Amino acid sequence: MFDPDKIIELFASFLAVVVVLTLHEFAHAFVAYKCGDPTPKIYGRLSVNPLRHFDLVGLICFTLVGFGWAKPVPIDPNNFKRYRLGLGLTASAGVATNYIMAFLFYPLALLVINFMPSIVFLTTFLRLLFLSLYAYSLGFCVFNLLPFYPLDGFRIVDALNKRRGPVYRFLRQYGYYILLFLIAESFICRIFVNFGIYQMDQFNILGWIMQFAEKYLGFPILAIWGLAFGMPVEALWGLLLW
Repeated sequence: MFDPDKIIELFASFLAVVVVLTLHEFAHAFVAYKCGDPTPKIYGRLSVNPLRHFDLVGLICFTLVGFGWAKPVPIDPNNFKRYRLGLGLTASAGVATNYIMAFLFYPLALLVINFMPSIVFLTTFLRLLFLSLYAYSLGFCVFNLLPFYPLDGFRIVDALNKRRGPVYRFLRQYGYYILLFLIAESFICRIFVNFGIYQMDQFNILGWIMQFAEKYLGFPILAIWGLAFGMPVEALWGLLLW
């Protein structure tokens, strides 16, 4: 049976994923270019065109379990005016952008929920869109802080660590496969939960990591906007259970 609310939810979620992934990768390209490396521009990544940034496997993972990645922006650190600084700023640009996005999109959701008159489909779409933009921005920020290649967390470790010891080599060589394992494990746990086996949620490793990190990284955003809108943080947490 045709369910317009479900269609609206799927469209809002997909649009949010497109925006979050695109701005994340554009931030990497922009900062690298400003630090003196023309490589992102040469490869056409200094763009807000989503098609230039999507990675098929990462997009599928994002669609299935809410965790994923885009195509890494190619850079040549040797072009940076200051090697370590340029590498560190470029590596952290994506997660910083996502956190700022989460901070800016959440009050838009509050404005729609509290002040926008009810208009058929439009109000629902905007509410789901801004909440999705907040949730995906914060989730993508947290996810990318994991120290596994090709995520930003690994690149930040790379920028800060001059040594290339066995731990670094292990994360560089096997990080991608660890990431796929964690995503697959999370997906399987969710399938069991959907069939009513709720105990499997306790084994969702990636889910626990994300919930823990989002709780503490998301709290400042909720606290600040809670004060601005005169709403307790507990009420704002409730809005995320949509």
